[in-house]
Amino acid sequence: MPIIKVLPHAEICPSGASFTATPGENICKQLLEHNIEIEHACDMACACTTCHVIVRSGFNSLNEMDELEEDLLDRAWGLTSVSRLSCQAIVANEDIIVEIPKYTINHAKEG
Repeated sequence: MPIIKVLPHAEICPSGASFTATPGENICKQLLEHNIEIEHACDMACACTTCHVIVRSGFNSLNEMDELEEDLLDRAWGLTSVSRLSCQAIVANEDIIVEIPKYTINHAKEG
């Protein structure tokens, strides 16, 4: 079973985390199941960028990105070449390390 390691995030996961992942499930759902409250304003419908993560290790083991995800990521804060929307990134059998960016573009939270 693959392991998801989450790097420390000051608000969401101050100490970082590591847990066994379920292959075939998206990263967002697995983070939420392990009490890591990543934002997901569109309820995992691939309609926003609040669940953006940076995949520091294991990026190539994830499913391929579709055009909609690529277009949405263009709006994400802190975009990198290994960025994904966690609601769209499906875990395979390889361990991954994810970083949750410091900020999101979430007007409801900003208001």
